[in-house]
Amino acid sequence: MNEFIKMELDEAKSLMEKAVAHTDAEFLKIRAGKASPAMLDGIAVDYYGATTPLTQVANVNTPDARTIVVQPWEKAMISPIEKAIMEANIGLNPQNDGQVIRLNVPPLTEERRRDLVKRVKEEAESGRIAIRNIRKNTNEGIKKLKNDGASEDEIKTGEAEVQKLTDAFIVKIDQLAEQKEKDVMTV
Repeated sequence: MNEFIKMELDEAKSLMEKAVAHTDAEFLKIRAGKASPAMLDGIAVDYYGATTPLTQVANVNTPDARTIVVQPWEKAMISPIEKAIMEANIGLNPQNDGQVIRLNVPPLTEERRRDLVKRVKEEAESGRIAIRNIRKNTNEGIKKLKNDGASEDEIKTGEAEVQKLTDAFIVKIDQLAEQKEKDVMTV
């Protein structure tokens, strides 16, 4: 196989692995009934005028399956952290005792579980679309190699390999989505 086609395939594989990792990270943000520090990953706090991720201004942990505790490194940050959590609209109400912020994670209702499953499906579809876009770009790159001396057969073989990669990574995303749906629907 042409070395340029091989480079295109390696690049595609790397990008597809990143797409799967990103989708998995998005799944972590969807709560599945139990408390997880990852639920607060997308929250940014106003830290003296700079927008800063919550994990860089406070310690976030889960003492039990239904509680998240946010302990700011500076007492002055309690109010901005509480405000950021409220504005993030993640369905949790912060309880501030002056030292730490506690977030009680309520059990999910059946309706909320269905909404979360819809979100899981949307994230999975976004992941699949990302992988298909990588496939499209890689195939275009392989076709351009015809000018650099790649034969028709090598191009066809390269495109077939890209399709195999695409299928394999879409299966991975489907498996992650299925696992997350199971997590969300488990009472």
